[in-house]
Amino acid sequence: MGKSLKEQGIFDLYPQEKKRHYVKVPVFSFNKMKGLDAYRSPEMKSTGEAIGYDDKLNRALYKALQAAGMHLQNYGTVFATIADEDKEEAEPLIRRFYNLGFNIEATAGTAQYLKERGIRTHMLRKIGEDNTDEIVDSMRQGHIAYVINTRNIHSLNALSDGMLIRRAATENNVTMFTSLDTVRVLLDVLEETTLTISTIDA
Repeated sequence: MGKSLKEQGIFDLYPQEKKRHYVKVPVFSFNKMKGLDAYRSPEMKSTGEAIGYDDKLNRALYKALQAAGMHLQNYGTVFATIADEDKEEAEPLIRRFYNLGFNIEATAGTAQYLKERGIRTHMLRKIGEDNTDEIVDSMRQGHIAYVINTRNIHSLNALSDGMLIRRAATENNVTMFTSLDTVRVLLDVLEETTLTISTIDA
């Protein structure tokens, strides 16, 4: 009659609702399409989705990200190449990685910005600079756990260094983030799930 049983004062027929958090994460198939720029934009469509649920929100996020195919690690190296307009927002996030014990690597401009703010950062030369491929080699050899890459929204260069980095991350199955909001979620998960070491009383 247009009203739910609860609205009519009938509650006994309902089982106890489980207090859980449910998180849905989009799944993209960039690794199946060679040469594609994996930068996410509003008009992009996901090719699937994954759902995680748990009593705690961060654990639900962790499960959803894992189910979406992301390799979540609580150690290793974070490689960052951040657009100038995003550096201020990205700095505290990268500091959180640093405080968790991650090594930080970055391209020249990002590395300088982070070093000036007290974050020990190893600089890697851009792809093709001085005939070097140290960024790609680091990804290929499994040294990099996460790539954080943002770009200038007005950039029209189809073969920019950022695109080459994103392509290399995709082709080498390195977990990559192009949105700082998603990085923030990952850090919330890592900070909650990272094991802490406590002393044992003799």
